[in-house]
Amino acid sequence: MLDVSVKKTFGDFHIDASFSVGPGLTALFGPSGAGKTAIAKMLGGLETPDEGHIQIGDRTLFNRQKAINVPVQERNIGFVFQEHRLFPHYSVRGNLNYGQRNRQAGSGSVTFKDVVDLLGIGDLLARRPGSLSLGEQQRVAIGRALLSNPDFLVMDEPLSSLDSARKKDIIPLISRMKSEFGLTIIYISHSLGEITRLADSLVLLDKGQVKGAGPIENIVNNLELIPYTGGFDAGSVLEATVVSHDPSFNMSEIETEGGPMFIPGRDHPVGSKFRVRIRARDVALSAAEPKDLSILNRFKGQIIDHRSGQAGMEELLLDVGFRLTARITRKSFEQMKLGHGSEVWALIKSVTIGSSELDIHLI
Repeated sequence: MLDVSVKKTFGDFHIDASFSVGPGLTALFGPSGAGKTAIAKMLGGLETPDEGHIQIGDRTLFNRQKAINVPVQERNIGFVFQEHRLFPHYSVRGNLNYGQRNRQAGSGSVTFKDVVDLLGIGDLLARRPGSLSLGEQQRVAIGRALLSNPDFLVMDEPLSSLDSARKKDIIPLISRMKSEFGLTIIYISHSLGEITRLADSLVLLDKGQVKGAGPIENIVNNLELIPYTGGFDAGSVLEATVVSHDPSFNMSEIETEGGPMFIPGRDHPVGSKFRVRIRARDVALSAAEPKDLSILNRFKGQIIDHRSGQAGMEELLLDVGFRLTARITRKSFEQMKLGHGSEVWALIKSVTIGSSELDIHLI
């Protein structure tokens, strides 16, 4: 468990942030200038809080009241930055070995072979960083951090310098890292797609303040937090299981807690677990059971919360067997005489699911 409560003033900017997270990947998300990187630096000892504490398990890294401030080199934290920061005069093997030299005595059991195999960098070991692609450099940077056997890993915008093809390669590796090595990972990103793909927990930051923190499914379905969870791009995250594939129609059927859902065809094995992201703007509502429609995904449920959004929109939280956010015009909301407790049918076009490569993925 990582427990953080810090305050710090940088000129006119004030950070006052508290959150607790367990194993898995926790995303720090918010607009530029929200304080994400400053908090990461305080975790690593690169900045000293004015007040508060930082605790990882039974280790206290910082406590102002107790005058504890563990030096950077003794905190046993791995860092991965967007700039990679590899040593140009070392080979890939030399960079990885540097991570092992920084390993604390008696730390965990992640081995050189474990990391090389996971990241697929065995054929790069003799090369220098300057001869590697950006994606290969980032794999090596991740490997070096892992080989220090950190208590937790901080990844600060690790994919921002990569093109979409390289991101597609690295993202599954990060997902495997947290499961295979049991790491606590703090992940900073401006990409909501990356976060909904990877995060177990989400800490929303704005102007140095925590606006919400908790399991990602809870945070993205909180209507009050929609301005911080993507705005126009906001939506729900749900888990499902692959049931079948129909190559003749290029469609796959997945099972959700609310019943079957049809999505564009995938080639993942039957029984695989999926995480699916559905944007609120892609959900339509009907007050009566829909018939003779082209929309295959229809879920009966009720409105359990709603709020007025921007530009004449109404944002709703539905219970359809799973929690689902929807965004409709306020005119439609009033004409349909909807409100808390209203029974509705939620309609989701199959072609809108997976409009981004990060919207559907195995877990």
